[in-house]
Amino acid sequence: MNVSFYVLSERKAQETLGFICQLTQTALNKSSQSLLILSQDEALLSLLDEALWTHDATSFIPHQRLLGRDPYSIEPDTMESVAAKPDTSDIEVAVSAPVMLGSYMPADFSGIVLNTTLQPVSDFIAATSPAKPTRILELIKPDAKSMQEGRHKYKHYKQLGYELTHYTV
Repeated sequence: MNVSFYVLSERKAQETLGFICQLTQTALNKSSQSLLILSQDEALLSLLDEALWTHDATSFIPHQRLLGRDPYSIEPDTMESVAAKPDTSDIEVAVSAPVMLGSYMPADFSGIVLNTTLQPVSDFIAATSPAKPTRILELIKPDAKSMQEGRHKYKHYKQLGYELTHYTV
Protein backbone atom coordinates (compact mmCIF):
# COMPACT_ATOMS: atom_id res chain seq x y z
CA MET A 1 0.00 0.00 0.00
CA ASN A 2 1.15 3.53 -0.73
CA VAL A 3 1.04 6.18 2.00
CA SER A 4 1.67 9.80 1.04
CA PHE A 5 2.47 12.35 3.73
CA TYR A 6 1.55 15.98 2.98
CA VAL A 7 3.40 18.21 5.46
CA LEU A 8 1.72 21.60 5.37
CA SER A 9 3.66 24.84 5.55
CA GLU A 10 2.41 27.57 7.91
CA ARG A 11 0.72 29.28 4.94
CA LYS A 12 -0.97 26.09 3.71
CA ALA A 13 -2.06 25.26 7.25
CA GLN A 14 -4.08 28.49 7.23
CA GLU A 15 -5.79 27.24 4.06
CA THR A 16 -6.39 23.67 5.24
CA LEU A 17 -9.95 23.49 3.88
CA GLY A 18 -8.85 24.61 0.44
CA PHE A 19 -5.94 22.19 0.42
CA ILE A 20 -8.16 19.26 1.43
CA CYS A 21 -10.61 20.17 -1.35
CA GLN A 22 -7.77 20.38 -3.90
CA LEU A 23 -6.26 17.07 -2.77
CA THR A 24 -9.69 15.43 -2.87
CA GLN A 25 -10.34 16.68 -6.40
CA THR A 26 -6.88 15.54 -7.54
CA ALA A 27 -7.43 12.06 -6.04
CA LEU A 28 -10.83 11.80 -7.75
CA ASN A 29 -9.35 12.91 -11.09
CA LYS A 30 -6.59 10.27 -10.89
CA SER A 31 -8.67 7.36 -9.60
CA SER A 32 -12.11 5.85 -9.91
CA GLN A 33 -12.01 4.73 -6.27
CA SER A 34 -14.08 6.24 -3.50
CA LEU A 35 -12.37 8.51 -0.98
CA LEU A 36 -12.97 8.78 2.76
CA ILE A 37 -11.96 11.98 4.55
CA LEU A 38 -11.35 10.78 8.09
CA SER A 39 -11.59 13.33 10.91
CA GLN A 40 -12.48 13.19 14.59
CA ASP A 41 -13.21 16.93 14.54
CA GLU A 42 -16.95 17.42 13.93
CA ALA A 43 -16.43 21.15 13.27
CA LEU A 44 -13.93 20.32 10.51
CA LEU A 45 -16.34 17.77 9.02
CA SER A 46 -19.10 20.41 8.94
CA LEU A 47 -16.78 22.96 7.31
CA LEU A 48 -15.66 20.38 4.74
CA ASP A 49 -19.28 19.46 4.05
CA GLU A 50 -19.88 23.06 2.98
CA ALA A 51 -16.49 23.64 1.32
CA LEU A 52 -16.75 20.62 -0.99
CA TRP A 53 -19.97 22.07 -2.44
CA THR A 54 -18.51 25.54 -2.99
CA HIS A 55 -14.75 25.05 -3.49
CA ASP A 56 -14.86 25.65 -7.24
CA ALA A 57 -17.21 28.30 -8.58
CA THR A 58 -18.09 26.18 -11.63
CA SER A 59 -18.38 22.73 -10.04
CA PHE A 60 -18.66 20.82 -6.77
CA ILE A 61 -17.30 17.62 -5.28
CA PRO A 62 -20.17 15.16 -4.64
CA HIS A 63 -19.95 13.79 -1.13
CA GLN A 64 -21.92 12.51 1.83
CA ARG A 65 -21.52 12.57 5.61
CA LEU A 66 -21.36 9.26 7.42
CA LEU A 67 -23.98 9.37 10.13
CA GLY A 68 -23.56 8.14 13.65
CA ARG A 69 -20.51 7.68 15.75
CA ASP A 70 -17.86 5.05 15.60
CA PRO A 71 -18.96 2.37 18.07
CA TYR A 72 -15.36 1.68 19.09
CA SER A 73 -13.97 5.20 19.21
CA ILE A 74 -10.95 6.14 21.29
CA GLU A 75 -11.22 8.83 23.93
CA PRO A 76 -8.55 11.45 23.08
CA ASP A 77 -7.61 12.15 26.71
CA THR A 78 -7.10 8.54 27.73
CA MET A 79 -6.39 6.86 24.38
CA GLU A 80 -8.48 3.98 25.69
CA SER A 81 -11.38 2.38 23.94
CA VAL A 82 -14.77 3.65 25.09
CA ALA A 83 -16.24 0.17 24.75
CA ALA A 84 -15.05 -3.22 23.72
CA LYS A 85 -14.64 -3.23 19.97
CA PRO A 86 -17.83 -4.75 18.62
CA ASP A 87 -18.00 -6.71 15.40
CA THR A 88 -18.98 -4.03 12.86
CA SER A 89 -18.41 -6.17 9.78
CA ASP A 90 -22.16 -6.58 9.28
CA ILE A 91 -22.84 -2.82 9.30
CA GLU A 92 -23.15 -1.58 5.75
CA VAL A 93 -23.04 2.04 4.68
CA ALA A 94 -25.02 2.95 1.59
CA VAL A 95 -22.58 4.97 -0.45
CA SER A 96 -24.08 7.18 -3.11
CA ALA A 97 -21.23 9.66 -3.58
CA PRO A 98 -17.54 9.21 -4.44
CA VAL A 99 -16.42 11.09 -1.31
CA MET A 100 -17.43 10.32 2.27
CA LEU A 101 -16.80 12.45 5.35
CA GLY A 102 -16.65 10.67 8.68
CA SER A 103 -15.08 9.99 12.04
CA TYR A 104 -14.88 6.24 11.43
CA MET A 105 -14.13 3.82 8.63
CA PRO A 106 -17.12 1.86 7.35
CA ALA A 107 -16.63 -1.90 7.69
CA ASP A 108 -16.89 -2.50 3.95
CA PHE A 109 -14.76 0.46 2.83
CA SER A 110 -12.26 -0.05 0.02
CA GLY A 111 -10.65 3.05 -1.42
CA ILE A 112 -8.47 6.04 -0.61
CA VAL A 113 -8.35 7.49 2.91
CA LEU A 114 -7.41 11.13 3.50
CA ASN A 115 -6.49 11.06 7.19
CA THR A 116 -6.69 14.31 9.16
CA THR A 117 -6.52 12.59 12.58
CA LEU A 118 -3.50 12.12 14.82
CA GLN A 119 -3.85 8.30 14.72
CA PRO A 120 -2.76 5.92 11.97
CA VAL A 121 -5.58 4.69 9.73
CA SER A 122 -5.12 1.15 11.04
CA ASP A 123 -6.45 2.37 14.42
CA PHE A 124 -9.84 2.90 12.74
CA ILE A 125 -10.16 -0.62 11.32
CA ALA A 126 -11.76 -3.22 13.59
CA ALA A 127 -9.96 -6.56 13.72
CA THR A 128 -13.08 -8.23 12.31
CA SER A 129 -13.62 -5.64 9.60
CA PRO A 130 -13.08 -6.39 5.91
CA ALA A 131 -12.23 -2.70 5.29
CA LYS A 132 -9.22 -2.42 2.99
CA PRO A 133 -7.93 1.05 2.19
CA THR A 134 -6.00 1.00 -1.09
CA ARG A 135 -4.06 4.21 -0.46
CA ILE A 136 -3.60 6.60 2.46
CA LEU A 137 -3.08 10.36 2.26
CA GLU A 138 -1.79 11.73 5.58
CA LEU A 139 -2.22 15.42 6.31
CA ILE A 140 0.38 16.79 8.76
CA LYS A 141 0.00 20.32 10.14
CA PRO A 142 3.09 22.34 11.16
CA ASP A 143 2.33 22.33 14.91
CA ALA A 144 4.50 20.30 17.33
CA LYS A 145 1.84 17.71 18.25
CA SER A 146 0.84 17.02 14.64
CA MET A 147 4.51 16.74 13.59
CA GLN A 148 5.28 14.33 16.45
CA GLU A 149 2.27 12.15 15.64
CA GLY A 150 3.20 12.33 11.95
CA ARG A 151 6.61 10.87 12.80
CA HIS A 152 4.89 8.13 14.83
CA LYS A 153 2.57 7.32 11.90
CA TYR A 154 5.53 7.27 9.48
CA LYS A 155 7.36 4.71 11.65
CA HIS A 156 4.15 2.68 12.08
CA TYR A 157 3.49 2.47 8.34
CA LYS A 158 7.16 1.71 7.63
CA GLN A 159 7.01 -1.24 10.06
CA LEU A 160 3.97 -2.52 8.15
CA GLY A 161 6.04 -2.45 4.96
CA TYR A 162 4.03 0.25 3.20
CA GLU A 163 5.54 2.37 0.42
CA LEU A 164 6.01 5.87 1.83
CA THR A 165 6.24 9.20 0.02
CA HIS A 166 6.66 12.67 1.53
CA TYR A 167 5.62 16.06 0.18
CA THR A 168 6.16 19.47 1.74
CA VAL A 169 3.40 21.82 0.58
